[in-house]
Amino acid sequence: MKILITGGAGFIGSQVADKFIEKGHQVAIIDNLSTGFKENLNPKAKFYEVDLENAEDVRRAIAEFQPEVIDHHAAQVDVRKAVEDPVMDAKKNILGGLNLLQAALDQKVQKFIYANSGGAGYGDPEELPCTEKSPIKPISPYGVTKMCFEMYLHFAHVVHGLNFVSLRYPNVFGPRQTFGEAGVVAIFTHLMLKNEQPTIFGDGLSTRDYCFVGDIMAANLLALENNQAAGAYNVGTGEETSVNKVFEVIKSATNYQGEPIYADPRSGEIQRIVLDSTRLRSELGWSPSVTFEEGITETIKWHKSHKL
Repeated sequence: MKILITGGAGFIGSQVADKFIEKGHQVAIIDNLSTGFKENLNPKAKFYEVDLENAEDVRRAIAEFQPEVIDHHAAQVDVRKAVEDPVMDAKKNILGGLNLLQAALDQKVQKFIYANSGGAGYGDPEELPCTEKSPIKPISPYGVTKMCFEMYLHFAHVVHGLNFVSLRYPNVFGPRQTFGEAGVVAIFTHLMLKNEQPTIFGDGLSTRDYCFVGDIMAANLLALENNQAAGAYNVGTGEETSVNKVFEVIKSATNYQGEPIYADPRSGEIQRIVLDSTRLRSELGWSPSVTFEEGITETIKWHKSHKL
């Protein structure tokens, strides 16, 4: 199968590309390398250095490769930057996405898999865990733009018959997530391995649903291979983990001897989130296979081997 992956030089997208190639699929990657790295690119993939905001370049790449499936991971993912500049966030996550979607419709792409944000999209929910039917009440521009594009995919399904799967991700962590990306696990790991003091914003009691990147790869593969997969699916472990616990687990695994700095909480950040992935488990047979502690061990090994 011919699959085009956007953001395929990044943390998650590159590993999804590796998995699809391992399964024998023909893969092309679109990435502008603003946060991704050439060393993450699978040498068996065709690479287009393209920014999704450039509609003509996007159209040309898709017309040339003629994918049957698009797996869309490229995004502006920094909540803080989105709060500071929501117009920039919308240009990248909505307008860039629409350039991709229009080109996909023009080329009669059969399936569109979308990496959405379950964490940011539900905001601060009144009831946990969140199901796919929970209210969409994002409290950051990032959450707004990610959920907005899912609605465009729904429009494309209703009006144009596009088969789409929106995987609503939790907080993903693991190898290839760098210090510069918006992931607390990568940031804490990087700092503690260098014996530098991490900062916790707020009291450290805020929680997230942390899922290892290998399990995210598995969800993408199931979405690709199951012809009945359709609509939105939460991807999550169903376990709440506080920032304080993240610190303690990484501290123990790295033998860091210090304590964190506590600073004022940041606007746009949710307090508690955990995702109910019952639909993904029952319909597609997905289940997380790596515990948080096991994932931290693998993440630390990767950071040590890359001397980040």
